[in-house]
Amino acid sequence: MRLFTDAANIGDKYIKITDKGDIKHMIKVMRLAEGDSVDVSDSMEWEYSTEIVSIDADEVLLAIVDKQKFAREPEVRVTLFQGVPKAGKMETIIQKCVELGVYAIVPVFMERTVVVEKGNFGKKLDRWQKISDEAVKQCKRGVIPQIEEQRSFKEMLPALADFDLILFPYENETGYSIKDCLRSIPADKKPETVAIVIGPEGGFSDKEAELMDEAGAARVTLGKTILRTETAGMAALAMTMYELEL
Repeated sequence: MRLFTDAANIGDKYIKITDKGDIKHMIKVMRLAEGDSVDVSDSMEWEYSTEIVSIDADEVLLAIVDKQKFAREPEVRVTLFQGVPKAGKMETIIQKCVELGVYAIVPVFMERTVVVEKGNFGKKLDRWQKISDEAVKQCKRGVIPQIEEQRSFKEMLPALADFDLILFPYENETGYSIKDCLRSIPADKKPETVAIVIGPEGGFSDKEAELMDEAGAARVTLGKTILRTETAGMAALAMTMYELEL
């Protein structure tokens, strides 16, 4: 089992777990007891192997057995800017992209987005963050990817300037693959931060494609077939991780 806790709860020899949800899961679901092993992350840099010293409904005390820097976190930080899709597709996108190593996900309302913001998007963000939290525990990553506040396409553009590389998978691009782009990067100039921008079901408008070009994005193709929006981000992320991490 893997837990995430604030660094303030971590001492030199012991870690205190006070989150009621985590404690309930440990007792009621995992049925853990004194002496059982638990992995803990501070969500910043360190992960710990621990053993349960004491456990009750109010607090769990863990003894630190080993401390290591994150072993399962990618060196490259990839943020997915995802055109908001219909129905429950975003949940699948979040779950699988977290497993693949995404650093953060930003929902983006684009010109051809079908979903309409009705003022209740905050509830969706809360649910999506919980999906990210659970996916991280499943694959034992060290950092919980954040599902950031939704943005319009116009609001997204200035944020792209903060990335070393912007990948723009575009259905009208046929000659320059994501492999071509990533393998053209010199080994000593490997990007630390990458943005992947994926359109909604209807794709990007011509104007949006022009604005992406102006932002310095690399137009790339993901292959000979046109992928669904819920598949494109996963595919682009997997290809990026393969080229830059493996």
